[in-house]
Amino acid sequence: MGKYRIEKDSMGELQVPQDAAYGAQTQRALDNFPVSGIVMHGAFIQALGLVKQACANANHTLGGLDENRRRAISSICDDIIDGKLMDQFPLDIFQTGSATSTNMNANEVIANLASQEVGDEVHPNDHVNMSQSSNDVIPTTIHVSAAITSHQQLCPAINHLISVIDKKSRSLKDVVTTGRTHLMDAMPVSLEQVLSGWSAQLQAALSHIENTLPDIHQLAIGGTAVGTGINADASFGKLVAEQLSNSTGLSFRVADNRFASLSSQDAAVALSGQLKTLATALMKIANDLRWMNSGPLAGIGEIALPALQPGSSIMPGKVNPVIPEATVMVCAQVIGNDTTITIAGQSGNFQLNVMLPLVAHNLLQSIETLSNVSRLLADKAIAGFIANEDNIDSALAKNPILVTALNTVIGYELGAKIAKAAYAENRAVIDVAVDMTDLSRQELELLLDPKKLIQGGSNPSGK
Repeated sequence: MGKYRIEKDSMGELQVPQDAAYGAQTQRALDNFPVSGIVMHGAFIQALGLVKQACANANHTLGGLDENRRRAISSICDDIIDGKLMDQFPLDIFQTGSATSTNMNANEVIANLASQEVGDEVHPNDHVNMSQSSNDVIPTTIHVSAAITSHQQLCPAINHLISVIDKKSRSLKDVVTTGRTHLMDAMPVSLEQVLSGWSAQLQAALSHIENTLPDIHQLAIGGTAVGTGINADASFGKLVAEQLSNSTGLSFRVADNRFASLSSQDAAVALSGQLKTLATALMKIANDLRWMNSGPLAGIGEIALPALQPGSSIMPGKVNPVIPEATVMVCAQVIGNDTTITIAGQSGNFQLNVMLPLVAHNLLQSIETLSNVSRLLADKAIAGFIANEDNIDSALAKNPILVTALNTVIGYELGAKIAKAAYAENRAVIDVAVDMTDLSRQELELLLDPKKLIQGGSNPSGK
């Protein structure tokens, strides 16, 4: 049986574990919300430490908080920011929709530990939560945590993936393969061209994400309970934003309209939408890799992904495309998260959105998992795959669709007959064309040269 101490709040007394830094309000939330076992994301808690520290500094500047308490609060916040007190934040994400419980969790932890450090009372509401409300602190922390993880993790990860794709693309510029539309044989493309499409998708997704971040940099802080700023100095929010900018290197500022910032989560919804776009691009790339790697004998077998682990508990020697599979699962989760965030974003009832913990969790999970899997896809799949040029060349030589290049010389109808005959007889299209046209083999070799066909345009002479 664990040891307990008695804590009290405005609702009375209750038992709190003896070694817990939190107090009564956190314990009530623990008792009230045993829902999922999923706690607030670590990046959110660290950002909450940043916000509380900035608020303490701003309150001191404005003359509301003495130096000893400011210093003690800031010191405990440093520990939160460094991730040293994560075990003191045990609350389920499925709690009160304002995340008041998590805000009070932070207030109690900081107050209790700061009181020990300063040797005087630091009150969770009167000192740590001075000039604040959960209603502006939590939306602010969502934005701060999303901005930090986007700038420090996601954008660098996408740029890394683009760089790896571009490097791989250049190494494959001379490898011409069979293009596929509807999963059926089509005109040839180079692997360099295929990968350039992946790179362009990711560059566009990154640009869209970066374009949403200025709105994420706008903060609700200073709006307090309903957006009017009751109990806070008029300059408090600006001072906090400046403190956060200095501590993170990012350009935070007070929201243009704090009534919107408290009652809506539109910026988070917009960012989530762009994360979904990134997820759809990554899913396309991962699935292309899976198809290209399929086989190696009974599938397409154009590439061989790095062999990372045994692929079966019963079939010896089987190796599976595990990194692309992990990628598509992350993408599915992110797409689901976006739906959840969209629904949560609709839950701004009058002056407050009441699904804030859900927005925070899903947004940060999407950012984190996309960041991690992008690097895995780059380093453990794309950087090391090998083109199986013998398989590629064999399939390309027999591709009857190459006859498309003869359309302007022999016409569509004769081209269709040649293609059908090549399929039926399992012969190379050039051999069939020699038999069914007046063109010489030399002329046909020029017209059907795959390396010329990938350049586009029309060149009937083959020159």
